[in-house]
Amino acid sequence: MKKIAIIGDRFMLPDVFRDKIVEATGNGHDIRTLELPWPDVPMEHGYAVEGMDGLKEYLGKPEDIIDFIGDAEILVTQLAPLSRGMLQALPGLRLVAVSRGGPVNIDMGAARDAGVRVVNTPGRNANAVAEFTLGAILAETRLIRTGHEALRKGEWRGDLYRADRTGRELCEMTVGVIGYGNIGTKVVRLLRAFSTKVLVHDPYVQLSADDLNAGVEQVSLDTLLSRSDVVTLHPRVTEETRNMMNAETFARMKPGAIFVNTARGPLCDYDALYENLVSGHLSAAMLETFAIEPVPKDWPLLQLANVTLTPHIAGASVRTVTFAAEMAAEEVRRYIAGLPPVNPC
Repeated sequence: MKKIAIIGDRFMLPDVFRDKIVEATGNGHDIRTLELPWPDVPMEHGYAVEGMDGLKEYLGKPEDIIDFIGDAEILVTQLAPLSRGMLQALPGLRLVAVSRGGPVNIDMGAARDAGVRVVNTPGRNANAVAEFTLGAILAETRLIRTGHEALRKGEWRGDLYRADRTGRELCEMTVGVIGYGNIGTKVVRLLRAFSTKVLVHDPYVQLSADDLNAGVEQVSLDTLLSRSDVVTLHPRVTEETRNMMNAETFARMKPGAIFVNTARGPLCDYDALYENLVSGHLSAAMLETFAIEPVPKDWPLLQLANVTLTPHIAGASVRTVTFAAEMAAEEVRRYIAGLPPVNPC
């Protein structure tokens, strides 16, 4: 019998974790659950809390988390933090399954030093984000947001049917996809269904044979920016990609192009984006993630009529919850069975 601590929240529900673990491993384990109040209570985003060096996107007071985990050998969570000091206080812990794409809430160096195996769930929300991205693109290219905002104010925008003002179809457009990972590959596949010309920039991954045969092109960043009617971001945040969309790169985008960010806020210089939207160099933007979350109420981009904004919800779907829980449960099963992990960190 293993002692398993589950720390879920109001998205990754503890009961879903528990049910999936029971399905995978049987009923013979001591399982306890705790629900954190996220997303109703915001998570800690930065590095400002003393003793939590290097951790981000977490929720929970260290002392409360330590008390709950106690003598458990296995922890399954999405947001609970584990700092070096916390790991030292949990000598019985041997497996941490983090139901997210990266274990940013875990001190990985400390986990390795303590002999704690950490696993994650890459691609858990790839379908959700890819579908959301297509919705974001369509909202801008087919003037869905423009028509909605006007009609809500009582203004009937019949003029949007004019040939010089109406939107364009994806079958006649070029869309540039930056990042060809779990999400980017799915965005490409969805765009192909619209007969869209797709350009991809990712210096570390080669296109699949299927995408190559379908006419998808892998190009330099400069080529993608200059040729694309829509540019959508999907890379991870690294030192190389941080602020990759800045005054210089926005200037290289095709005049009148649309910018979409459903990836991460630090990829983009939002002050530079604001200037390019105000000047008319870019026609519109759809923004789902931000450098500061929640965004300040007086943030200039909130005032622009040619911007659609959503509160970092692209990855939120019912399927994300169940799929991530299934992935975590499989890692627990494999650990108990003495098998190597599928997704070690």
